[in-house]
Amino acid sequence: MVFSSIVFLCGFMPIVFLLYYFCPSGYRNILLLIASLIFYAWGEPCYIFIMLFSTVFDYCNGRLISTFKSKRKYKSAKFVLILSVVGNLTILGVFKYIDLIIGTLNILRLDEISPLNIALPLGISFYTFQTMSYTIDVYKGRVAAQKSIIDFGTYVCMFPQLIAGPIVRYGHVAKDLHKRTFTEQNLALGFQRFVMGLGKKVILANQVGDIWKDISQTSASDISISLAWLGALCYTFQIYFDFSGYSDMAIGMGQMLGFDFPENFDHPYLSKSITEFWKRWHISLGTWFKEYVYIPLGGNRCGIVRQVINLFVVWCLTGLWHGAAWSFLLWGIYFFVLVYIEKWFMLDFLKKFPKIFSHVYAMFFVIIGWVIFSHEDFSGLIDYVKALFGVGVPIINNVAVYKWYTSIVLLIILGFASTGFPKRIVFKLEAVFAAKYPAVDEDYGEKIHFWIVSVYSFFVLIVSLSMIVSGSYNPFLYFRF
Repeated sequence: MVFSSIVFLCGFMPIVFLLYYFCPSGYRNILLLIASLIFYAWGEPCYIFIMLFSTVFDYCNGRLISTFKSKRKYKSAKFVLILSVVGNLTILGVFKYIDLIIGTLNILRLDEISPLNIALPLGISFYTFQTMSYTIDVYKGRVAAQKSIIDFGTYVCMFPQLIAGPIVRYGHVAKDLHKRTFTEQNLALGFQRFVMGLGKKVILANQVGDIWKDISQTSASDISISLAWLGALCYTFQIYFDFSGYSDMAIGMGQMLGFDFPENFDHPYLSKSITEFWKRWHISLGTWFKEYVYIPLGGNRCGIVRQVINLFVVWCLTGLWHGAAWSFLLWGIYFFVLVYIEKWFMLDFLKKFPKIFSHVYAMFFVIIGWVIFSHEDFSGLIDYVKALFGVGVPIINNVAVYKWYTSIVLLIILGFASTGFPKRIVFKLEAVFAAKYPAVDEDYGEKIHFWIVSVYSFFVLIVSLSMIVSGSYNPFLYFRF
């Protein structure tokens, strides 16, 4: 079940939220847990047991670590922590990477090993990282072990962020799990945020994704430099609006339920360096790797050689986290090289040039990175990169002219929407209304903002529902991660 489906929007979501608000506060976690299990089982009923095992496994590990530490049995606590980490990584490895390992062994060995063809459980990368970070935080003393299996299960399985994040650390929602307050204002603001995310996904990501799909399937005889760059640009916009749209929907629903989920994006395509881009893109994942891999390895405290090794490990893991293919590892190494070059001298070099130069530099390498990300097979990737740089293809052809002509308006809208200008327009409208109509109370400005966004949200909701009902192209890219 995806958020941008009629089943979810007109069935699951309204029923669950209606029951939630009429349910006594002491039973809301139980209701939310049951609803989340139904949500997950809708698409993969068999794999719900993997998620339940991870939940119970790390609930018990957290309790054991807490008990051993209270009795000063630190070696036992450390053993349980290691058991938790190894257990979680084993589950993730078997279900996500086993066929990659088998395929690699088949290349290196003479005998043939049949792949297991295990389907990837939805959201396993996200909830595995959440449960693993919980036991680490309990061991480090950052959070207290959760005593209620219902509350812990709610944290792990919560349907708004279950499938594609953001990665929510336990400490971020621990208080909300125990006691949370929400108002009609939070309900309204959360729904506005949800609708904005739905619009990003359905109105923007789906449309530009359809163009990328056509270009990626174009025959070699019809490809050109301009068409290849149009495809790369389309995929760049698709993955941003697809994933940030999902995050907005998750954060919005969390707010409606009384939870405060962390932000996951901060206008990444405004970045003026690759380092800045990764501070703005998939923030929860970057924070996770920094807190649980980079710093424990020593970070930048152990000399330049160790720092390079630590960065290399983090970026390799970041690449492989996104998918079980060596192209994702290449993608991670690609960004490792760029980030290290920036740390070495490039950031200081960029400061000497106008900001527009830095922005073009950053976006050029980001787009090339997304080309690597979009191709899981190296042969297709090599052919596409050759087309980008004009190896054996014309600069432009009739197919490219037609595609650019029919796509240019959408691309302008996407470029505009990926910046902070839409928010500035809202603020300008607020100023116009405030100047035309005198203030009636101290909350007047907030009320104007609320109603402007509400009218816009209503329009976005109607258009999104119309496009969903019409059966337009509607994938979710991050479901495979």
